[in-house]
Amino acid sequence: MIPYGRQDISEADIQAVVDVLRSDFLTQGPAVPAFEASVAQYCGVGHAVAVSSATSALHLACLTLGVGKGDIVWTSPITFVASANCARYCGADVDFVDIDPSTYNLSVECLETKLIQAAESNCLPKVVIPVHLCGQSCDMAGIHNLGQRYGFKIIEDASHAIGGKYRGEPIGNCRYSNITVFSFHPVKTITTGEGGMALTNDAQLARRIQLLRSHGITREAEEMTHAPDGAWYYQQIELGYNYRMTDIQAALGLSQMLRLDEFVARRHIIAKRYDTLLANLPLVTPWQSNDSYSGLHLYVIRLKPDRIGKTHREIFELLRGANIAVNLHYIPIYWQPYYEKLGFKTGCCPEAERYYGEAISLPMYPGLTESQQDKVARTLEKAIST
Repeated sequence: MIPYGRQDISEADIQAVVDVLRSDFLTQGPAVPAFEASVAQYCGVGHAVAVSSATSALHLACLTLGVGKGDIVWTSPITFVASANCARYCGADVDFVDIDPSTYNLSVECLETKLIQAAESNCLPKVVIPVHLCGQSCDMAGIHNLGQRYGFKIIEDASHAIGGKYRGEPIGNCRYSNITVFSFHPVKTITTGEGGMALTNDAQLARRIQLLRSHGITREAEEMTHAPDGAWYYQQIELGYNYRMTDIQAALGLSQMLRLDEFVARRHIIAKRYDTLLANLPLVTPWQSNDSYSGLHLYVIRLKPDRIGKTHREIFELLRGANIAVNLHYIPIYWQPYYEKLGFKTGCCPEAERYYGEAISLPMYPGLTESQQDKVARTLEKAIST
């Protein structure tokens, strides 16, 4: 079976984990801050806080920006459910902005239109969460400009995008956002098994995320309500969570960071080869903006149904039947039963719905061989043409 995504673990990665297992620290030890410092330096951002998953990073980002009951958070419908669920965890309402037909990211034009309407009805969002689908940055300058005009905060969901760039600068530098979130799930560009990270240039936001990731507990005397009773003393000053990353995970991430650029470069080689192999088929290969150097977490094609004699599902199942584990990223979030119960209906985001009816994620990971890639292309061509 050729998977759609797969981690790349080296002997050096394994040794890094073994070294931690033989050390005195398995959970919050020296590897966590070292990993945070490595990512922060790579991205050119002031602060990085490692957590248990990108979902927990999104949750803490919303909490830290004050999202709560009565607030509204907007995001893209074409993303994993966590991009919307994080606002619901805080008691806020969620709405969706349709996608750009070329990048499949949140459309700045649709966002502006929706903001104009929301301003008239006094229901502007508190936070907008643009999602860098497949690793390609959204038009962050455009979104930031609208944020300045309409007063919303910005959380970049860059779960797919570590190693990518926007306007020549690393994604994650928070030039156009308050907080950026990365994922280190096994199919992402680098992995810690499970894990995530929140990045920001605001020291106060970073400190609150650190506090909330560990039960809301502090050992810092200046944050306590009175002087410590002794060296053992701590105080819970907020209602926090156990969202910590372990040293075992951080050691793996720190080792993987050494190959991040290599991983992304390899993904670009694979993508260019796909572009050539699939050039004559009735489908659309990924379009890349000149402003963006994608992390290329995913390689998503869109079928041209009017030129194909089979359904989207039939082609998908033919590929799966040939032991090619294609996937679909993603089902519009508002079609999930939980969100349907909140009142969302078909027609909310027409471009997102068209995308869902045509998109297939082909295998994309650094270890994908040319012979495997050839098999994917041949099988897809056969599925479409017969």
